[in-house]
Amino acid sequence: MSLMTYWNKKVKKLDWSDIALLKLYVAAVVLLIAKLWTPLLSLDWYWYLVIAVLAGAKPVYTFYIK
Repeated sequence: MSLMTYWNKKVKKLDWSDIALLKLYVAAVVLLIAKLWTPLLSLDWYWYLVIAVLAGAKPVYTFYIK
């Protein structure tokens, strides 16, 4: 069994509240990292936009197109 197959089986057991809490957890960890590592927040605003577009392109494509 590959790692992706294993995680897909585990994710299918989650309901909507688990996924919402997981998103909140990830957001909190990202904010903690940004708080502890100050240079991360010193980038110009457009770098965050580029990162967001690149990170969100495939999930948005998969959700709306496929």
